[in-house]
Amino acid sequence: MTRTGLDNLIADPEGFGLKGKLGLLCNQASVNWEYVHAADLINNAFPDRLTALFGPQHGIVGTEQDNMKETDHGMHPHLRIPVYSLYADGRSPSPSMLAEVDTVLVDLQDVGVRVYTFAATTLYMMQACATLNKKVVVLDRPNPIDGVHIEGNILKPEFASFVGPFPIPMRHGLTMGELMIFYNREFGINCDLKVIPLSGWERFMTFEETGLPWVLPSPNLPTVQSAVVYPGQVILEGTGLSEGRGTTKPFEIFGAPYIRPREVAAHIEEFALEGVVLQEFCFQPTFNKWAGEQCLGFHIHVKDRAVFKSYRFSLAVTATILKLYPEAFTWSAAPYEYVWDQAPFDVIVGDDLIRQELASRSIQDMEAQWVDALNRFDRVRCKHILY
Repeated sequence: MTRTGLDNLIADPEGFGLKGKLGLLCNQASVNWEYVHAADLINNAFPDRLTALFGPQHGIVGTEQDNMKETDHGMHPHLRIPVYSLYADGRSPSPSMLAEVDTVLVDLQDVGVRVYTFAATTLYMMQACATLNKKVVVLDRPNPIDGVHIEGNILKPEFASFVGPFPIPMRHGLTMGELMIFYNREFGINCDLKVIPLSGWERFMTFEETGLPWVLPSPNLPTVQSAVVYPGQVILEGTGLSEGRGTTKPFEIFGAPYIRPREVAAHIEEFALEGVVLQEFCFQPTFNKWAGEQCLGFHIHVKDRAVFKSYRFSLAVTATILKLYPEAFTWSAAPYEYVWDQAPFDVIVGDDLIRQELASRSIQDMEAQWVDALNRFDRVRCKHILY
């Protein structure tokens, strides 16, 4: 079975040379294989040294459902130490939050997708700690959609945001620890960074093959299957299409009242359907887009993860619906993740040309233009991999 960085730290608390008072950036998914939370494990392993907790988007216990739903600071109920929200009036820790901390431990389950904000939160923590001469230690976890495949266009620097601070593709194929090493070295963060690695993990493994428990890292990624489709389906947040929020299968279910599923399925570029079966589906979201209305669409069933390209698939589906129903289809309005002056779809994909050309160009043509940049990214990425 795979052992996480947390497991390896707790198995040998003195072996990694942690110094001084400790902070912990974590949430409800920060557990060991027996579902014991990292805060309790670290507090027991390092008595009287854990002095602060930090929570990412959705809160330290994952209660907030949507984007730009901020959480408050507080006090941990039984550890009696402060809990600081890094998704509040600011997204970086202030010097006062770090005043009683010498080393910040990070134990967050990333999902291998550029727009997933836990990586940006960790980056902002690294930047703050670099300024204050404090150390960051990432307790590594698997990339749940594998560490082999990369996909998508490289974000344009002018679209840098909380869902894409640096030019990388949508699916980056790195663990959280590897991504922070990449950021630290390639973009001059100059943080005193250490990664406590995984053991027993291979890059090609599915999350189920690790033997680790899946605890939803955010409210709308309840299953591994939702994480598998997320690199593509997240782009629907930039449209009027329901991405399945308000259902029991967010991101796996999608649609809108105005579409005709069989018509859509017949027009999707065939190459985008590799490894996936689309089941016609009716649903009624309880909140978010189209709440209380019957939507027509699909339930995504991924049959072969090795060939399924989630970003390609979702771009092709979006393009098809846009072409078939141009009068009904809409783009979401700003703001999106604190970006007020750009279209949310552009912020998500990291480029404005994709939205402008989606109805007039094939996805294959778009992908062909991305190959050279994606290959350059891959060569740089491989310099920083640990496994």
